[in-house]
Amino acid sequence: MTPAKARALFRTTDVATTAGFSAGFAQANLIALDRRYAFDFLLFAQRNPKPCPVLGVLEPGQVSSDLLAGGDIRTDIPAYRVYERGSLIDEPLTASSYWTEDTVAFLIGCSFTFEQALLDNGVPLPHIEQGKNVAMYRTNIDCEPAGVFSGKMVVSMRPIPASLVSDAVRITSRYPAVHGAPVHVGDPAAIGISDLGAPDFGEAIDIPPGAVPVFWACGVTPQSIVMSSKPDLAICHAPGKMLITDARDLVYQVP
Repeated sequence: MTPAKARALFRTTDVATTAGFSAGFAQANLIALDRRYAFDFLLFAQRNPKPCPVLGVLEPGQVSSDLLAGGDIRTDIPAYRVYERGSLIDEPLTASSYWTEDTVAFLIGCSFTFEQALLDNGVPLPHIEQGKNVAMYRTNIDCEPAGVFSGKMVVSMRPIPASLVSDAVRITSRYPAVHGAPVHVGDPAAIGISDLGAPDFGEAIDIPPGAVPVFWACGVTPQSIVMSSKPDLAICHAPGKMLITDARDLVYQVP
């Protein structure tokens, strides 16, 4: 399915996750804020490139760009989350009613982008095999503050066969614009995760025998930051339900 067809589908249809959609194309997280917060968030992202790699920024009120040609950022994600002063107030299928001429949208790289490269190199991904959303957790890792924004990093977890962990690190390190190499391998307690069976976002994944939990910085981190920093309003994607862009994943691969 092409990105344009996927976005058209998502205007009317929710899905469990966009993982596995439009193989070969980059996916992006969303955080949209009033323009008065835009510089602070851009500075926050610049200081925290691992969890918040910026793929694009839309001008105030702008709803499309070359990353979603002919699309509409308010409708082309399967589901949204809206936060008011840090509290989740709505999970709409369209964000149009919350968008204003002063809304600035940030598109943040998503690790779903490098999943095809992992699969192509023989690294299995149990969440896709199990038909589930990826598991995501708030950690004890502090992000570097900027302006009004501060808080903890969120990570996504993929169980990787122990013999393939080094391959997974090598492959994903070539995609720094979509979180790059893992931030942690192994014991979840070391980064403040007490129970892999109780993710803060997404779904719990059955960990196959012989697999090791591997953790990547996650573009849901801005939602953790919003919960801590409490801006007046923030419009985000529903975790695991991404914007599928027109950019090829290879654009973000480095040698």
